[in-house]
Amino acid sequence: MIETIQSDPDFQLRIDPFGRLVYVDATGHEYVDAVPVRAYPITDPTHWVVICDAQGRELRCIEDLSTLPGAVRDILENELAQREFAPQIRRVILVSSYLEPAEWEVDTDRGHTRFVLKTEDDVRRLGPYSAMIQDSQGVRYLVPDTRHLDPYSRRAVDRYL
Repeated sequence: MIETIQSDPDFQLRIDPFGRLVYVDATGHEYVDAVPVRAYPITDPTHWVVICDAQGRELRCIEDLSTLPGAVRDILENELAQREFAPQIRRVILVSSYLEPAEWEVDTDRGHTRFVLKTEDDVRRLGPYSAMIQDSQGVRYLVPDTRHLDPYSRRAVDRYL
């Protein structure tokens, strides 16, 4: 199914038959494999979304997603969700060692999983109580609030922060 959405006189969005996002500018030039990127994905996810071409050059900046028509917003949010897949860690069951690489066993909002943490640099603080953990495969896991973790989980995450 090919879906074209006229969102504004200045641009169009379309999902092509291969599932790629196509951005069409005001002159009619098409950019296949366009990529939407949030400037502030954690702290302000509904503002400042940039659409880039396949080489990473900025094509358009959208200040506020709520100003877009519903269908355009839905397409962009779907594309962003696919790009920003980040399960939320609810509980740390086991950390094999506090020397890296270490295997972590966790429960997330997407289910139970295991991953390898290569270095302590792959754990970043996002705010006073939140963190992002990136595993050896590049999958990112979000810890939205360490205060809501059980004591073992909190110690495991805080050890790297």
